[in-house]
Amino acid sequence: MAAERRGTWRSRQVGSLLLFLCVSVGSAATIRYSVAEEMESGSFVANVAKDLGLEAGKLAARGARLVSEGNKPHFRLHRKTGDLFVKEKLDRESLCGKADPCVLHFEIVLVEPLQSFRAEVRVFDINDNAPIFLNKEQLLKIPESTPLGSRFPLQSAQDLDVGLNGLQNYTLSANAYFHLHTRFRSHGPKYAELVLDKPLDREGQPQVNLTITAVDGGSPPKSGTAHIRIVVLDVNDHVPQFSRLVYRAQVPENSANGSFVAVVSATDLDEGTNKEITYSLTQNPETVLQTFQIDSHTGEIRLRGPLDFEAVETYDIDIQATDGGGLSAHSKVLVEVMDVNDNPPEVMISSVSSPLPEDSPPETVVALFTIRDRDVRVGGKITCFLRGDFPFVVKPTFRNSYSLVTDRSLDREDVSGYNITLVAIDTGPPSLSTETGVEVLISDINDNPPVFQEESYILTVRENNSPAVFIGKVHAEDLDVGDNARVTYTLLPPESGDLSVFAYISINSDNGKLYALRTMDYEAIQDFQFVVKATDGGLLSLSSHVTVRVVVLDDNDNRPMVLYPLQNGTLPCNDLVPRSAEAGYLVTKVVAVDGDSGQNSWLSYHLLKATDLGLFSVQRQNGEIRTLRQITERDPMMQKLTILVQDHGQPALSTSASLNILLVDGFSEPYLQFQDVTKHSKKVNPSTKYLVISLAALSFLFLLSVTMIFTVHIYQKVKQREKFTIQEHFYDDCNFPSNLVQGGGNGSLSQPCAYEMCSATGTGNSEFRFLKRFMPNFPFPHATGEVKSENGSGLPLDSKRNRSRGPESHSRGSDDYM
Repeated sequence: MAAERRGTWRSRQVGSLLLFLCVSVGSAATIRYSVAEEMESGSFVANVAKDLGLEAGKLAARGARLVSEGNKPHFRLHRKTGDLFVKEKLDRESLCGKADPCVLHFEIVLVEPLQSFRAEVRVFDINDNAPIFLNKEQLLKIPESTPLGSRFPLQSAQDLDVGLNGLQNYTLSANAYFHLHTRFRSHGPKYAELVLDKPLDREGQPQVNLTITAVDGGSPPKSGTAHIRIVVLDVNDHVPQFSRLVYRAQVPENSANGSFVAVVSATDLDEGTNKEITYSLTQNPETVLQTFQIDSHTGEIRLRGPLDFEAVETYDIDIQATDGGGLSAHSKVLVEVMDVNDNPPEVMISSVSSPLPEDSPPETVVALFTIRDRDVRVGGKITCFLRGDFPFVVKPTFRNSYSLVTDRSLDREDVSGYNITLVAIDTGPPSLSTETGVEVLISDINDNPPVFQEESYILTVRENNSPAVFIGKVHAEDLDVGDNARVTYTLLPPESGDLSVFAYISINSDNGKLYALRTMDYEAIQDFQFVVKATDGGLLSLSSHVTVRVVVLDDNDNRPMVLYPLQNGTLPCNDLVPRSAEAGYLVTKVVAVDGDSGQNSWLSYHLLKATDLGLFSVQRQNGEIRTLRQITERDPMMQKLTILVQDHGQPALSTSASLNILLVDGFSEPYLQFQDVTKHSKKVNPSTKYLVISLAALSFLFLLSVTMIFTVHIYQKVKQREKFTIQEHFYDDCNFPSNLVQGGGNGSLSQPCAYEMCSATGTGNSEFRFLKRFMPNFPFPHATGEVKSENGSGLPLDSKRNRSRGPESHSRGSDDYM
């Protein structure tokens, strides 16, 4: 019967060796494999891709990798085929010791998207270890008076294999005195006892030599032997007797070395040396000898090494009591190790997705990890949470497995990375915890447009500048990083779509520096504006705009221009003054304008030359010529004046005007045909007069034709240069685009000025009347005190005088600069 059972075991073992692998998927989504120990490195285990229901190429595309529970990986995964191979030869005894079954746990982690699968491989034992006896020479001293049937425990053999491959039986060499009886321990290997079958006779045979053989259940079986030497003692008819057959003790696993475990006691009825009892732990496994020690005189058992409930829960200690005569007795001490919460939870991170895009939606998986507590019975429930306020939360996936996911939106511009502390704590008592750090970096996306430092820019450039001169810069900042923060600047035309601004301004696309491409002329353009666009370098670029206004600063580059009296190369203008005029009489007014602006256009008038410097004066501010005293009969009829008109620029520019004043007794037409008093009048023949008039007319027509051709040529050049912008009553408007120019004249006369004149004849002829032929829009005073506008409507003089002026003019009275 025993032979059949042994054959059945062997056939089962052979079958298990032939079938190395078996795969099963549990209800907890754990993939299970099995493999025999001692398989060579590179041995095939299973096809993981097939068991996961994935195509072979998907594992490589999703970055599959293995994460073992321990620090040492035992398997490797071929990503292209999905095959699982043994990385190195597996030794079940070094991996799991006596634990059965021996299971190796690992995880298969996939990314993009992040996903993990739990797997385990059970390592089956093969018969690769023979039973061995730690003590190859055992000594027993047995009195010759020992009764038949007495039992003598022997040292247990140690076999690292488990199951059928472990220790199964003992055999004893043939002899006439003893047979062998195999017994089982509640915890530990089988042990053998010698049973006395025949009385011993020291005088006949003082010593008996035996050989014990330990046999395992492998196929073929392995064995180990030890020698037993039995010394037959003289009569000592009392053996020690223990107070108990079995002693029990409980010891916490965190007890220190030297802690008391238990005490045993034995007595002997003999006298003398045969009564002296010595206690020992001779017949015990190596683990017991390394963990416990006994006082040979008192029988106290104390700890020699540390206890670990997670490794060994119960110890079965064999105690031997020997008297002075060599007789011994045996008892057992069962030590139960009490579990305490001395192991904090262990956090094992499988995978971390870092850097994480800042636009990741909530519930995005950031990390996968598992938590293990070796104190299963007393550790209680494990709680996992984050220390601090983070936009992440811990969520359980399945037993002891967790995922770290986003809880709200992320913003790299606020926080570029997180050092997350995972806290795992059990309920104890005492409560133990562990902290594990996880670093998660946030990657940037282009979610911030460039922002200019100012809402709008005002830049200045002085006219007559050199081409390509630097006039200023704009700057925009982008809160993103990398290419998303690289800003490029471009010019945009005004809303009107006029592209002429590109002929004036250029911008450096890298740093926003602005340059004037051409020389500016304040008289042609006072200011203009355009739009600068700042665009970042993101994949989906963002941009912002800012308005830039360029103000042209005036230089004193225009001389004053005298509008009245006309300086056209003909005879000086004649103004009539009655000899009855009192001091302060307004004779006329010199009218001049300056194409510049501001201080450069402020004009002052000075009397440079005069026939009589004491007769007339010129108002410095407005150019009015008045009499200083009453005119007398001795004053010459012809008065010649030269007026200097000067601006206030640096350096100042000036021009002069000449005019003649006739002192008459009254206003009449003949005085207009004035002749120099130094020449005597002569009577002229009428035919000669007509001949002179005809020649003058022909000459006038010829000069007029030449003048018109020259004027057209000059007008075209002036139009191209766009030199001046003068008040609409005196000059045509500039052709520069209206959206780039601010209107308004900058001369000293921004509005027409009206003056009251006294006429002796009442015919409406005044000193300004002859200007109508040259300046039809020039306002002339009338007896009614009104000035005719272009559309013929009459406006009061006061309303004309009080009309508001442009930003460069000054609202002053008759004493203002013009």
